[in-house]
Amino acid sequence: MPFLRERLVKIVTRALRLVVSIFVAPILVALTAVPDTVLADPVMGESRDHSEALNGVVEGRYILLMRHAIAPGFGDPADFQINDCRTQRNLSQEGRDQAAAIGRFLKQHGIKSATVLSSQWCRCLETARLLDVGEVEELPALNSFFQQPDVRQDRIEAMQRWLIDYRGSSPTILVTHQVNITALTNYYPASGEVVVIQPPTKDRPLSVISTIK
Repeated sequence: MPFLRERLVKIVTRALRLVVSIFVAPILVALTAVPDTVLADPVMGESRDHSEALNGVVEGRYILLMRHAIAPGFGDPADFQINDCRTQRNLSQEGRDQAAAIGRFLKQHGIKSATVLSSQWCRCLETARLLDVGEVEELPALNSFFQQPDVRQDRIEAMQRWLIDYRGSSPTILVTHQVNITALTNYYPASGEVVVIQPPTKDRPLSVISTIK
């Protein structure tokens, strides 16, 4: 009986975690991620012409905002340490393959070299490196705030300032997390999804030009 009871508890616990990850988590993220700022109400572009959108990236008019590739699970372990990948949720082999495939897709569309900036989370850094289109530089403003609500607003505002100051003339790729992308665009990206954006100015909000899965 104790053995059966233990197995039953494990099954119920797993089922509850699955329900939370599928149904509850997206609602919580949506409620906590969207700021009341200049970037909170972007114009959603109608274009799905990836060639046109990616040409804009090549010219520096648009930026690629990418969610890290597939990393099974939800959030990060309680003992998370930013400098220790063993304490984090990391890419699966499927995620690594996905990141490499996205890199090949970008190269096929003229983005063979780019400025690549990434969150300091290991799953983002690995995604960025596997794109294989440029040296990866860490940008703390891209770090997740999902389990750190006290830094949420500061992090969003730092990213907003970076985007408003952006003066690019060549491809730029930002690899980050779902909550960060949702906060900036009001769009919920899938793992590995790329959102093509037109950076904001002081007088014009951020625009989503296209999304690429």
